[in-house]
Amino acid sequence: MFTVTDLPIDRGILQQREEIFTGIRCVISPDRLRRRIDTGEFLIRGSDDCQFCPDRFAQFTPTFEDGKRICRGESITFPNLYPFSCHHTVTVITRAHQVDRFTKKQIADALHAQAGLLARTDGYPSINWNYLASAGASVDHPHLQGLSDNRPSTLAERYIVACKRYQQKHGSCYWDDWIAQETATERYLFGDEITWFAHAVPVGDREVRAILPITCVGDLPSYIDTLAEGMLEVIDLYRLTGTHAFNTSLFFDRAGSTHGFRAFCSMISRINPNRYSISDSAFMERIHFMPVILTMPEELGRKYRELKN
Repeated sequence: MFTVTDLPIDRGILQQREEIFTGIRCVISPDRLRRRIDTGEFLIRGSDDCQFCPDRFAQFTPTFEDGKRICRGESITFPNLYPFSCHHTVTVITRAHQVDRFTKKQIADALHAQAGLLARTDGYPSINWNYLASAGASVDHPHLQGLSDNRPSTLAERYIVACKRYQQKHGSCYWDDWIAQETATERYLFGDEITWFAHAVPVGDREVRAILPITCVGDLPSYIDTLAEGMLEVIDLYRLTGTHAFNTSLFFDRAGSTHGFRAFCSMISRINPNRYSISDSAFMERIHFMPVILTMPEELGRKYRELKN
């Protein structure tokens, strides 16, 4: 379901990988890990002027049309003040500005709030999380963002189209066949009902991908506790490998669709926040749309098992 091409270089390993049905490609260059920029200093901005902290929240965040925000557990959900989607909401996950370790309830409550709102939209929903400034968060205080538009984003659209083509050609579900293949490899990490893998063709470094047994966001609530547990497992893995920042996106098809698509969650690690503003995204990622990956997916699988034993 994907190809691996070894590229000739004088020393080390350089691979190009491509998913056959989506055309998604990446370059993997593990020798670049020697630069150690991914696990360098870890800085986080203070809470003095944080708009999501409890003492400033009411002053700086908008409400829905009824004049209210949605509260569930510690989480508070409200419209995004600066949207880049037809439906764009924010869920602040915790009261605390900085969190040593999230609880399952904190993550689950925030996911429930987002799922409930997105289920009312007639688009292609996603639930997203930029954690820390080096992962693109304009506010360090932990928060999710929910999006829904009439057309899916580029990555989601590629998989929706690929799943439809795959179903027409093979008569089976793309993701079901992917799971059957990947659970027998060293890239499989954990999970049964929701399966988690070090993705074979990563879109970002240390990508871990979870495949859910559902299609649309309306079916998510039954699996939120299991999903939250898995997300915490991946966050722990990132912390143990020295990285704190990460991105997460959870993609869904439109309600009622029958493309053979499965909702999936992608998590990638990001370089730690640092005083030099060094980034792990450059021209290859931003312009070529071709990520350069530092960590071999198989090595991430080995690292996970090593850390769990």
